[in-house]
Amino acid sequence: MPKQKQVLIETTQGIGWITMNRPEALNALTLEMLDGVREAIVALDQDPAVGVMVVTGTGRAWCTGLDLKALGQIQFKGGAVGPLIDHCGRALIEAIESASKVVIAMVNGWVFTGGLELLLCHDIIIASEEAQFGDTHCKFGIRPSWGMSQRLPRIIGINRARYHTFTAQNISARQALEYGLVSAVVPGDQLRAEVEKTASMIMKNSREAIAANKALYNRGWQTTLREGLENVEYRQSFEISDTNARLAKFLK
Repeated sequence: MPKQKQVLIETTQGIGWITMNRPEALNALTLEMLDGVREAIVALDQDPAVGVMVVTGTGRAWCTGLDLKALGQIQFKGGAVGPLIDHCGRALIEAIESASKVVIAMVNGWVFTGGLELLLCHDIIIASEEAQFGDTHCKFGIRPSWGMSQRLPRIIGINRARYHTFTAQNISARQALEYGLVSAVVPGDQLRAEVEKTASMIMKNSREAIAANKALYNRGWQTTLREGLENVEYRQSFEISDTNARLAKFLK
């Protein structure tokens, strides 16, 4: 019996679909899966036929964090998962953030702990009404090391982040929308259509301008306002070659 692929890749109508495919384990992360998603992001970002990338999961979950059973007996030191796992997780997050194309998370179900850390770096997050989000690091005596402590409070606010981290209480899809954690929430049977509609709107715009604006957002939000203005927006330059052609259509 052939081994099940942990990451599925498909391209349709300009959208590169990346599916985490371990439904029996609620798409818990292995090193193979982390590397597979990263490799898919890099490959699709270089594919001229792809305008937008989408990351989703098979079954009831989007991603429920690290699969500690599959990874073997981890000897935690200071609650940390260790450099090998951190390297793979951070490399994937860096690939998503540095990709020139928009990466949409299509959240079909549960998102917990390391899965939530991974989710936070996506450009747009569209969730099913059935989705649940949770940070269970404190529940299991683990500390985050892929950016949760810095990204989550910046996105939902420090007080909300503290509450959900310290209590390990889930965030419902509707709460996530209220908090600004996700971009949209739709019924599960409308999720793919909503993602396709969003991708279609994005792909009508200038790829080069999208790449430039994505880079400015990602570089800027990691600095203070003054540093972001002076060192990022005011001083960065980009190659955007279709500005005049696009403007001409509106100026006729």
